[in-house]
Amino acid sequence: MELNAFIIFFAAIFTSNILLTNFLGMCSFLSVSKEIESSIGLGMAVTFVMTVTSAINYVVYHFILVPLDIIYLQYIIFIIVIAAFVQLTEMVLERFSPLLYYSLGIFLPLITVNCAILGVSLFMIIRDYSFLQAVAYGAGSGLGWLLAILILAGIRKKIKDKYVPTGLVGAGLSLIITGIMALAFVGFSGIVVIQ
Repeated sequence: MELNAFIIFFAAIFTSNILLTNFLGMCSFLSVSKEIESSIGLGMAVTFVMTVTSAINYVVYHFILVPLDIIYLQYIIFIIVIAAFVQLTEMVLERFSPLLYYSLGIFLPLITVNCAILGVSLFMIIRDYSFLQAVAYGAGSGLGWLLAILILAGIRKKIKDKYVPTGLVGAGLSLIITGIMALAFVGFSGIVVIQ
């Protein structure tokens, strides 16, 4: 039975959250989640890039790599596509929306090295998704990543002024919170399974 694209979209946000079930994209997740505004900016940028590059990588894989029998180059090609798209997005934003470009700052180039984006492209190939399913999975994974970083940023802001033992300040507490969030999302896992 083939899964509906909407089910894949929903599952990618909640039951198979790319960050909280596969722990992909943790670097920028932990470093940027200190402020809600920057978390929103990065999360939206990651969602946009993840959605578009999953579509591009689907087309590249099925219409270039498979016919030419060069599937073994998929990792390199996917990384090149992601880096090129992020660079293109950066140039377009700088040209047409300088305010947004400067507000995102260093977060735009960080998207290139976010392993969650490469993970989405690889998972869509492994799971043999159709084009619509691949785009739904990319968009859902991006929104799931955005949801996770917003939750962590909100929690970190809430406990900012509270007493935290010295050994837990910073990454230690963030990792504990992330683990608890992952456990909470596991509660959704019986609803829909796409893995």
